[in-house]
Amino acid sequence: MKQIVFCLLLLLPGLAPAAVALERYEFSRPEMGMTFRIMLYATDEKTAGEAANAAFRRIKEINAIMSDYEPDSELSRLSRTSGSGQAVPVSERLWFVLSKAQEFSGRSGGAFDATVGPVVWLWRKARREHRLPDPAALAEAMKAVGYKNIRLDPATHTATLLVPAMRLDLGAIAKGYAVGEAVAVLRERGIASALVVGGGNMTVSDPPPGKPGWRIAVPPPDSSDTTKEPTRYVVLSRASLSTSGDLFQNLEIGGIRYSHVVNPHTGIGLTDHCQVVVIAPDGITADGLSTCVGVLGPKAGLELIRSTPGVEVFIARKPGDKVQTCESPGFAKFCEKP
Repeated sequence: MKQIVFCLLLLLPGLAPAAVALERYEFSRPEMGMTFRIMLYATDEKTAGEAANAAFRRIKEINAIMSDYEPDSELSRLSRTSGSGQAVPVSERLWFVLSKAQEFSGRSGGAFDATVGPVVWLWRKARREHRLPDPAALAEAMKAVGYKNIRLDPATHTATLLVPAMRLDLGAIAKGYAVGEAVAVLRERGIASALVVGGGNMTVSDPPPGKPGWRIAVPPPDSSDTTKEPTRYVVLSRASLSTSGDLFQNLEIGGIRYSHVVNPHTGIGLTDHCQVVVIAPDGITADGLSTCVGVLGPKAGLELIRSTPGVEVFIARKPGDKVQTCESPGFAKFCEKP
């Protein structure tokens, strides 16, 4: 059942107050290899549907640029120039995301690395076949990994991939960018209150009418049982949240669980059963930093977050039998009070 709420219209001088009903609408569509969901408040179904369709189109456009699965994407075409010495002009969107990726790489000492694609592909194959990547193949793939092998020229907006066999992977940042862009499209269409979710990434605009914010569940850190009731919620307005870890994507071999998040320094999936929740002003920052913190670990991860204005983090790890948690000082201010 749709929830009906009311808000006041801006009035012309001399007119009596009028009210218009806002209804909640929900839409979902497969994009970027997962289901994206949009929740928004609008005056009618036509307005809601047209706005949602425009937002989904923006997500599809971003995927056509940044997918490492699609051979004709702009990112894939760029990857195929690796080692050629060619400086390739890139679109404004790809330039922005690559620049942010390089920023996160530099700030995290390479914990975030968009060049990790060759290794990620080996781990995707390993999950399908339920076996660890071949050590020789992994060593060969690591030769193409290193964010310093990307040269970006801000004067010409060109990218040069300096070594052969590079395969760029923006999966740790593009979805956060996409949910933020979708919310921006909804705002352009006059939708003031919306939430867009793609995987572990979400961006919200204004709160639902009459509410202080969007109530978002934080997954329980001590269990992979997705049916377990959350015990903690955050309340967000004009903000983004990203969850990174091995809760949903992992490979277990010989009693060791390997995350889909790969450490760019080692080429190995993380094994400490971590969950990172980052709250940031925008989607691309939340997404990128959640990966950085997962690879860096709690101590260095917290230092990185503290040096980033407007960002907070909650970290849960289970390196053994017990769950260890920590969070930045400001994370609690977003949490729903008991």
